[in-house]
Amino acid sequence: MKILLAEDTKDLNHAVTVLLQHEGFDVDTAFDGQQALDLIAEGGYDAVILDIMMPKVDGITVLTNMRQKHNMTPVMLLTAKTDIDDRVAGLDAGADDYLPKPFAMKEFLARVRALVRRGGSDDSRDKIMYAGLVLNGEDLSLSSENTVRLSLKEYELMREFMKNPGRELATDYLLWKIWNNEKEADEDTVWLYVSYLKNKLHSIVTDVTITGDKGGTFILTE
Repeated sequence: MKILLAEDTKDLNHAVTVLLQHEGFDVDTAFDGQQALDLIAEGGYDAVILDIMMPKVDGITVLTNMRQKHNMTPVMLLTAKTDIDDRVAGLDAGADDYLPKPFAMKEFLARVRALVRRGGSDDSRDKIMYAGLVLNGEDLSLSSENTVRLSLKEYELMREFMKNPGRELATDYLLWKIWNNEKEADEDTVWLYVSYLKNKLHSIVTDVTITGDKGGTFILTE
């Protein structure tokens, strides 16, 4: 498995690179956003780890550039920022995971493994249809009258809803199924992603909607 690590703090870059290599990953490193863009253009990565605050080009701009070019490689953002607005900006840009600094290396490795598994899953090629909706795993798109692109995490959540239409899915179940009970994920995380999906369903003009309460259960209906 090949990973790109873009982190401008040299000591952290070195420590994380050694850790990933010890776990058997093939790691390329970048120390600024432009170098990351150049390496990404060459392709072949199973996951990309981006620091948000980097010289030349910031991590969110790198991520936005990837998604605009339909590069759906799973991306984790690393940042010292903990403000919710920064987290939302990263998720809106198409990030699949977000880990604030400082972080425990054990948790970091667990998230990287989950990121790589999601990116390499055969499920990502599924095409699911329900009530005029088409969820396409090839390009992570959701279509009705219009089409929108989803982040990988949004795709996984929408896939779970579309495979279980009319069935109530509890927040605790979704935390286990989609987030694998990750330390940073909680009922606010689920609510945030459900809100994203509700907005995207509205934007593509469909009668299908997701209803439910924060911390409770959610259901996909038409």
